[in-house]
Amino acid sequence: MINKLVKRIRETHAPVVVGLDPMLSYIPGKITAEAFREYGETLEGAAEAVFQFNKGIIDAVCDIVPAVKPQIAMYEQFGVPGVNAFKRTVDYSHEKGLIVIGDVKRGDIGSTSEAYAAGHLGKVRIGSSSFAGFDEDFVTVNPYLGSDGVKPFIKICREEKKGLFILVKTSNPSSGEFQDQLIDGKPLYVRVGEKVAEWGQELMGDSYSYIGAVVGATYPEMGKALRRVMPNTFILVPGYGAQGGTGKDLVHFFNDDGLGAIVNSSRGIIAAWKQEKYASFGEEGYAEAARSAAAAMIEDIRSALENKS
Repeated sequence: MINKLVKRIRETHAPVVVGLDPMLSYIPGKITAEAFREYGETLEGAAEAVFQFNKGIIDAVCDIVPAVKPQIAMYEQFGVPGVNAFKRTVDYSHEKGLIVIGDVKRGDIGSTSEAYAAGHLGKVRIGSSSFAGFDEDFVTVNPYLGSDGVKPFIKICREEKKGLFILVKTSNPSSGEFQDQLIDGKPLYVRVGEKVAEWGQELMGDSYSYIGAVVGATYPEMGKALRRVMPNTFILVPGYGAQGGTGKDLVHFFNDDGLGAIVNSSRGIIAAWKQEKYASFGEEGYAEAARSAAAAMIEDIRSALENKS
């Protein structure tokens, strides 16, 4: 799957992933009203509105970006109907040729980790048949429990040719409370990065490992250091746009080949219609506003990479 991701980034010239993290407040009133008319002001109605909103975004950006990243919490808040909307979003994204990064941040051990890995990346056997659960292409994993929590995912990735993005240095302000603490003179995030690079050697694609890392755009100097620690690791970079990251902040996350990283923007794209800059699109043009915001982000990153010193 990492080879497919690299191929799609090359084809689109867009190392960008659109985060499908919908809140009801992002969804135009017409979509919500139609869903509530059919299902009532219920969990089912909310989940239907979420899916229809996502569908519009996916249709608008599927030819200019290689991947989407649905954050499962935004769906789980609506219970079983929300989880169904998550699955529908994964399936529709695949229909449109997009790679799906399931932002699930799972982290546990033993049979629990095995079940998470099977449910999101692999297959579960029922009688004489096997079935894929959510069937994402990549998922995010929390490594806090160590190898016991990660290796079941690596096993499934090897079997299914799928991939991981392991949390190394996250974009949130309080991440340093743990991640920046020194362990024998090195920050913990560097220790985790070294371990990710080690795990990655077990499962290499053509140029990059199936085992990637999450490193926030809000810490560019740390990203630069981690790029050296993990030369064959693909980096998923959250924190662009709404959290303050810009194209010029991100150049050191990439290798000299212009690859090695994929940058996420969520509300900066999917809620672009609510920004003054894209207000002219209006509610009904929310998907076109999202496409315009995605195109601007792509150009910002391209320009920064071209001018990389």
